[in-house]
Amino acid sequence: MHDIEAFGLVIAAVAIALTVAILANHLTERFRVPAPAIFLVAAVLLANTFPGLATMSFTTVQRTVTVALAIILFDGGMHIGMRRFRASARPIAWIGVAGTAVTAAAVSLLAHGLFDFGWEPALLLGAALAATDPAVVFSVLGKREIAGRTGTILEGESGANDPVGIALVIAILSAGGAGPGAWIDGLTQFALQLAIGLAVGIIGGRGLLLFIRHVSLPGASLYSVRVLAGALGLYGIATVLHGSGFLAVFVAGILIGDQPAPHKKDIVRFHAALASLGEIVAFSILGLTVSASTLADRTVWLTGLVLGSLLMFVVRPALLGLLTWPIDLTRGERAFVLWAGLKGAVPILLGTFAITAHAPDAARIYGVIFVVVTLSVVIQGSSVPWVARQLGIPMRNVES
Repeated sequence: MHDIEAFGLVIAAVAIALTVAILANHLTERFRVPAPAIFLVAAVLLANTFPGLATMSFTTVQRTVTVALAIILFDGGMHIGMRRFRASARPIAWIGVAGTAVTAAAVSLLAHGLFDFGWEPALLLGAALAATDPAVVFSVLGKREIAGRTGTILEGESGANDPVGIALVIAILSAGGAGPGAWIDGLTQFALQLAIGLAVGIIGGRGLLLFIRHVSLPGASLYSVRVLAGALGLYGIATVLHGSGFLAVFVAGILIGDQPAPHKKDIVRFHAALASLGEIVAFSILGLTVSASTLADRTVWLTGLVLGSLLMFVVRPALLGLLTWPIDLTRGERAFVLWAGLKGAVPILLGTFAITAHAPDAARIYGVIFVVVTLSVVIQGSSVPWVARQLGIPMRNVES
């Protein structure tokens, strides 16, 4: 077979896989399982049935998923908008930062005390699993209208705590257990990433909004592409400045979200479609990196099941229950926020950082993260509508 024919076969296979992934959304309506869970599990099964599919390097996976998540976060920020964010800004910031930190600490202690992880692997595991995931949260909640502030708080938390989790992992890997000085440097880097990301997001988001409003283009379709280029540009600028690119694009999306601009409806539809594609790509290629032999290891799947259960039923309800106590929520709203903190692509992406950094026990960390994420997406993600009904949270499906 000539190279051009082989390439054509690859293109056809990818197109068929993408079509099947899009049609998989029908399964989510019938079986109440979130689409990301289907993409993730299907990719694992394919990778281990056809080993030739799992040839992508972890570095390539990281870069591809990073772009997908940047697009998802920008779209999620636009979906929230400044009006909704302003009404829930304090709980979002409080849960996003303090909630992520205490969750990471609790999971680290459990991993070290119950499952014999060394301190550095335990801290990496805790930081990776502390963040909720925008791809899953926006997938599950974005298609539903939820009364009150709970939907905004959950969506805002997932956008705010991802940069925190990523900065924590980078700080831990930078410190490398080298002593107090290294840990101080790591924490300094953590604070700088958040501060720079926030600054780039605010300045860049306002600048991008002015650019959209005051610089006309010859074709309507170019407006959406320009916004995409601007959002990705902000990610790149923040990253080059050693800041959080994810926080920058999320904040920029919030600032642009509900502001009038030329061809705004087309821009929103375009980025919503890209975010849906990003969700498929992120979960599919992350699933291709997971080995069945790793998951078959009892120390991996059993650790993942126990740790995931503790995270869902003990750690998040107890710790975030205390943190959310000052927030003005009804008892049902508070319980819904505590239950619907879904894990997803971001924890798995952070697990790849442990692999590429050759961290101690990296393969086990990666396997445990995958088990916890699958458990969260399937159990928590599938039960969100039912839990909302039981808690008296008004929720209805809306047209995208």
